[in-house]
Amino acid sequence: MAVVVPSVTVIVVAKHQGLKNLTDQIHPYFTLVFVTLVYLLIGPCVAIPRTASTSFEMALASLIQEDNRMLFQIIYSLLFFTLAGFVALKPNKLKNLLGKFMTPILLILILIVFLGAVFLLPVHIGNPYTRYASSPVLSGIVDGYQTMDILAALNFGIIIAINIQDLGIKKPKRVTIEIMKAGLIAGMLLAIVYCATGYVGMHSSGMFDQVTNGAQVLVYSIENSFGSFAQILVGLIFFIACFNVCTGLLSCCAQYFQELVPKISYKKWLLLFVIFSFIISSLGLDFILNMSLPILSIMCPIAILIVVFGIFKKPKQIKE
Repeated sequence: MAVVVPSVTVIVVAKHQGLKNLTDQIHPYFTLVFVTLVYLLIGPCVAIPRTASTSFEMALASLIQEDNRMLFQIIYSLLFFTLAGFVALKPNKLKNLLGKFMTPILLILILIVFLGAVFLLPVHIGNPYTRYASSPVLSGIVDGYQTMDILAALNFGIIIAINIQDLGIKKPKRVTIEIMKAGLIAGMLLAIVYCATGYVGMHSSGMFDQVTNGAQVLVYSIENSFGSFAQILVGLIFFIACFNVCTGLLSCCAQYFQELVPKISYKKWLLLFVIFSFIISSLGLDFILNMSLPILSIMCPIAILIVVFGIFKKPKQIKE
């Protein structure tokens, strides 16, 4: 599900030449309300603030005393969003930094973690706990909403299209084909990453009785594999992953709202989202997760229905 759904979503949206063309076939008012809500969720209200909070929690929180943690989190978030906002100033150049540099480094680090688990840790598979023991499928789907993959996939096409056009491909039909190819390649890479990290979690899950989520299993596995080098490895993985997502989402959201309200420039929207995301992220990861789950439990099923609708609905005539 975590691989198929976002990949199919990108392809379906590309088939209809954008989310607006797809949802307009339901109703234009539905497009305005739903798409705007989705951008707010994957943008400054939930997903963007969560990138700073998550990377701080996984990379630095354990190194800082509890009394000083809030101050350091605020400083970290300020630097994180300043850098992400600066990179997002040129959305047509994201492929050069994120695609050619940051993402390959991230994949190499994940490969190192996978090999470390395979060769440096004993096999000790634990039993499923709590609700995963009784209803694993339903629990996995509900927890999967927290990834927000389907909501992001609905909207990332706008930035993919900008970067494809920057390569000299201008015809809408050609752009659509290239976005579909990108969706398939991204799906294959997602499958590799999820299988690798899933195996790491399964391989040594029985060694850690006190963990409450998959991220903690991953961190403990890395610590037991790499010792003193583990904190650096964890920090790099979560920083690069969260920074890539943050930059892409900032670009998508600023681009959408600039098209929605042309009187406000892309740069002004970007600045607004950077500031608002910084404020929300300062409230902490737990607050963001607790606030978002009820909303995502409503929005994600609607998004899945839209994708199913788009699969069977004939698209409008694609312009050459």
